[in-house]
Formats: sequence, structure tokens, C-alpha cells
Amino acid sequence: MATTGKKLAILAVGGNSLIIDAKKKSVQDQYAAVVETCKHIAGMIQKGYRVVVTHGNGPQVGFILRRSEIAKSELHEVPLDSCGADTQGAIGYQVQRALYNEMRSWPKRPEVATVVTQVLVDRNDPSYKKPSKPIGSFMGADEAKLHREKDSWDIVEDAGRGFRRVVASPRPKKILELPAIKCLLEQDIVVVAVGGGGIPVIEDEHGNLLGSEAVIDKDLATSLLARDLRADLLIISTAVEKVYLNYGKPDQKPLARIPWRRPSSTSRRGTSRRAA
Repeated sequence: MATTGKKLAILAVGGNSLIIDAKKKSVQDQYAAVVETCKHIAGMIQKGYRVVVTHGNGPQVGFILRRSEIAKSELHEVPLDSCGADTQGAIGYQVQRALYNEMRSWPKRPEVATVVTQVLVDRNDPSYKKPSKPIGSFMGADEAKLHREKDSWDIVEDAGRGFRRVVASPRPKKILELPAIKCLLEQDIVVVAVGGGGIPVIEDEHGNLLGSEAVIDKDLATSLLARDLRADLLIISTAVEKVYLNYGKPDQKPLARIPWRRPSSTSRRGTSRRAA
């Protein structure tokens, strides 16, 4: 899409990949994981790619929600859409700092900017009628009953471990800050965007935006961004060696290459890319 002639790569970093293990969950630990990831991102930039970084935020949103629950007797609770915005800013800042330090000695260091990104979803998306995405911490039966009655939460019992809140996971329809992302890329700026799948927003009957208590799948939103930007390369980092069909089942099958067709107004021949 851009005028620089460079290929465009979209890299999706999982929120869980920033949590090394159960004993390393602090902000400092997460930043150390970001630093390691950014070494590879800088390598792609050195090879001449323009880069957009997206990321998950599941664990990080969970931490904010838990703090909010613990402090609710003294402070207001944090809405889910604000949690998404908070984590976009925090993780984006870590990526910006890590890339700055990694590229500091380069003769020509590209700038890095984070875009707090809203993603429009359909308020009539079927997932709102059947919320299924678990968020937040486990709770007992009494607390679950209180939240159902007081806050109208949808809550399910989770495998005998307690109760958890579930929210909708609507499909992304439109990335609202797409023009800003394009503008930054045209200036050869590395962009961090669509964190956590984007902040889900809906339109009311007057066309005004409203934050939604929902979670958008990060990979679906990243895929939409890649199509909108006509990216040359889409990389989704995982904690496993390959992508699998029937993952975790006896007949699971690793995929070394996945056929795909780049979006185009004219017909193009199908190609394949390695499955990360």
C-alpha cells in the first residue's frame, strides 16, 4: 500500500508469550520477554521490511481486572474496554522502548509509534447472545451470584475450579484508526496497533461510538488489518513449533505450509507460506 517500495510485514505477538512462566509475571519480567521479541523484529526491519506489530493482552487484562476486584471497596472498578486501552498503551510503550534500545546505534533509526486502536463490531453479533470468552479471576458461588444480580454478568462454572465471567467475542468489522496507521507507515514509522484485537466499540442509533464489554480475537483482527493494508507477510507467533489441525487430539496434524490467496481486485495464483 505504501510509497516506499518496501515489503510490509504484520507480526502478531501473543499476550501469553510475554509471560515466561508462572513465577515471572511482573512488568519487569514481561519487558524482558518484549526485549527478546524485539531483537527479531529489529532483524526484519534491518532486512528492509516495514513492520506493524500487533499483540494479545489476555493475561495483562486479567491482572488489571483482578486488581480492580481487590480494590473495589476503595476505588471504582475498571470497565473492560478501558482495560483494553490500558494494555494497548502499556505493551505498546514496552515495544517502543525495546525497539529504540535495540536500534539505538543504527545510522538511521526508524521511529516507533503506538496507535490506541478501536475496532468496530456489530452490536447484533451472535456472540452477544451467547458469551463464551472467559475473563478475570475465578470466584466462589456467592460472589458469582452477587455479580449476576448486581452487575448482570454472564458467569459459568469452569471445570470444577470455580466460576468465571464470560463475555462476547464478536467478529471485527472495521479498524477505525486504519487511516492513521497507513499515514504512519507511509512515513516509514514502525507501528504498534490493534493490541488485544482492538478495543471493541459499537455504534448506537445515532452513529455514536460506545465501548463494549467484549473481547475481539487478536488473530482475527490482525488478519483484517493485514488484508486492509495488503500486507506481504503475516506472522502469528505461537508457543508451539507449528500450527496444527485438530490440535491436542489423537489425530492432530502439523501444517508446514498453508495455501493462501492474497486479496486482490484481479485474480491471482494461489501461493503458500510457512506456518510459524
